[in-house]
Amino acid sequence: MSTERDAYRDAGVDIEAGDEVVDRIGRHVRSTYRPGVIGDIGGFGGLFSLMGRYRDPVLVSGTDGVGTKLLLAQQLDKHDGIGQDLVAMCVNDVVVCGAEPLFFLDYFATGKLKPAEAEIVVAGIAAGCRLAGCALIGGETAEMPGMYAPGHYDLAGFCVGAVERERIIDPSRIAPGDVLVGLPSSGPHANGYSLIRKLVDGLDLNQEHGCGRPLGAVLLEPTRIYVKELLALHAADRMLGAAHITGGGFTGNVPRMFPPGIGAVMRKGSWPMAPVWDLLRARGSLSDAELWRTFNAGLGMVLTVRQAGAEAVASELGGFIVGETVADAAGECRVE
Repeated sequence: MSTERDAYRDAGVDIEAGDEVVDRIGRHVRSTYRPGVIGDIGGFGGLFSLMGRYRDPVLVSGTDGVGTKLLLAQQLDKHDGIGQDLVAMCVNDVVVCGAEPLFFLDYFATGKLKPAEAEIVVAGIAAGCRLAGCALIGGETAEMPGMYAPGHYDLAGFCVGAVERERIIDPSRIAPGDVLVGLPSSGPHANGYSLIRKLVDGLDLNQEHGCGRPLGAVLLEPTRIYVKELLALHAADRMLGAAHITGGGFTGNVPRMFPPGIGAVMRKGSWPMAPVWDLLRARGSLSDAELWRTFNAGLGMVLTVRQAGAEAVASELGGFIVGETVADAAGECRVE
């Protein structure tokens, strides 16, 4: 073993730890490969071919992070689901345009690199990519001493999908009297955690607090990925629009799928809400309005469908008919 001084390591950056991460994550990355992937892990750029798959493709991109849910994962030293959160926040945005997610890239930054921890996170990213049917073809691991507190890391993700130009979801098809179908969330997903962390401060997260299992596990449940269900609906022309419910809740996200002059009314009580929402509401004395504009409140995706097929769509996807579109010059979504 060389005894030569390593100035970069002395400054806090361990190149060998970075190399170990690459070695550890290789099998996870390769498990996501799909037709179109060119090359292997380790290049300067990820390569993907569209040849033969589309006639007139339009690329659709999305980027996001996990937000302060990361702080909860780091507090509980539970990192296996955070990677799926990262993928979900990106691919769920891409699919609502009608696009198939093709490939994904991640960015992992920390003050002191722990190869085993990084592998767990990337394994979760790979699991999310497999659920979404997209390939993990690139990424970056950055060790930046002094930038992050000990034990902390941050994540960002980037997804590219494609859709035939003629198959881009067209909001102009939505009219008053169409039906909203809500698809259940797996929990709070990955938004609102700055408030959630404040509300649960002081609680023992290893206790259930009426949630049926430890509160920490409930809050760290990975974000549901809706890609395959929505692509199948879109292929069968059974979906007029879709809204991924993230920051901004129902009031901020549902109107994003509508054309001008269309709004929506959602019916309170038309879908079940898990006990964690009652806990959070009580801890913060939250009004209904605060709940609807901050969280997904039990519905991670809201679809607009034709009235004639609404019951079937809801039944097939385990969802609920939660409202309808209305003429509304302001284009608002109200929960009544």
